[in-house]
Amino acid sequence: PPCSQVVNYAPFTLLPSAVPRALFEQAYAVQQDFNLLVDAVSQNRAFLEQTLASTIKVDDFTARLFSIYTQVLEEGLAQTVFLGINRSDYMFDCGLHGTAALRQIEINTIAASFGGLTSHTTDVHRLVLKVLGKSEEASRLVPNNPAKGLASGIAKAWELYGSPRAVVMFLVEEVQRNIFDQRCVENELWNRNIRVVRRTFRDVFERGSLDGSRRLHMDGQEVAVVYYREGYVPQVYNQQNWEARLLLERSRAVKCPDIATQLAGTKKVQQELSRPGTLEKLLPGQPEAVARIRATFAGLYSLDKGEEGDRMTARAIADPDRFVLKPQREGGGNNLYGEELKEVLEKIKDSPERTSYILMDKIKPQPALNYLLRAHSPLQVSECISELGIFGVYVRQGQELVLSQAAGHLLRTKAVEHADGGVAAGVAVLDTPFLV
Repeated sequence: PPCSQVVNYAPFTLLPSAVPRALFEQAYAVQQDFNLLVDAVSQNRAFLEQTLASTIKVDDFTARLFSIYTQVLEEGLAQTVFLGINRSDYMFDCGLHGTAALRQIEINTIAASFGGLTSHTTDVHRLVLKVLGKSEEASRLVPNNPAKGLASGIAKAWELYGSPRAVVMFLVEEVQRNIFDQRCVENELWNRNIRVVRRTFRDVFERGSLDGSRRLHMDGQEVAVVYYREGYVPQVYNQQNWEARLLLERSRAVKCPDIATQLAGTKKVQQELSRPGTLEKLLPGQPEAVARIRATFAGLYSLDKGEEGDRMTARAIADPDRFVLKPQREGGGNNLYGEELKEVLEKIKDSPERTSYILMDKIKPQPALNYLLRAHSPLQVSECISELGIFGVYVRQGQELVLSQAAGHLLRTKAVEHADGGVAAGVAVLDTPFLV
């Protein structure tokens, strides 16, 4: 490592983990509502401008994304087909009374990963249970193939783009650790006779171009869909990569996500959505959808300058173990807890920088025992907690939603001593829900 040619198996649990059936079904039932909500936010310029106004003053990364967003809107969108692939992540909060409740941690609107590898995790656990003589339990594992669901969304967008010779471009990192996860989705597209190419930002900068009608060409091939598996962290952007991003956004190609949808996934938007009355404005005339969404929210608080922000900052410093401090970052491993949360807040409490964070109630799940299998790590029983993600896919043409579905699930499990971090960050491992 970090050489792309070094292959390790993806980390996974030895046994599937118990998940309450009612909460699993609730997470699936609300996914189409979240698809609608993300799409509505991405189309609401006034809401995004107002919500992110304080953040873009202090967070350079969000500000750069926002400036491309406004530039593309002012120029007039060339894109007419929109593809969203998101993953809504939840934990099971046992709280004070011990009855588990579904609580949303975040929604990922760019490069939501592990739809590919998790399509195979169920088979691994089914085999393990059979080897252990648990055939009846093995037969109860829920079938799961997000790779197929994600590919069906990309294929639909490709078809609506309307150019049979055009390719789908996976925009990928310079060094790939998670390549097989992407290959699963890619293979599903090849099986549908859709050509896939893999390119980096640097390739786009050096060899990408737009023609007179803003069609995107890479190495002489027209690109119908750009599927981002890169571009969600500030470190990957230098000046040429920002220019490549602008070129992609200005094009007619279907971006997954377009920049508005990436902004819709920011923590600040998540916090704003939890304010009373916000969901009703974004989803007018849909009280059932609003109720289903709101039932999953954990307590989220603004740290903007003013009385409310001052009060919440003081509360978090006084009782840091009650909260999680979240910056506007994707990719896992960014959140702050306990003493670290307290130190950071004490340092920035009087500075505008605090508005680039949001505060969230800390969720208290019930730990369970499992074995985490990782390359080069000793095998030992650990106290673990799990996080359930539901993949959502939607396609919109103009104003018409032509596809919206839950496309499968992802269960990630980690030892309780790790507060934050996903599989790619080397903390969590892949798992399968055993419904109870």
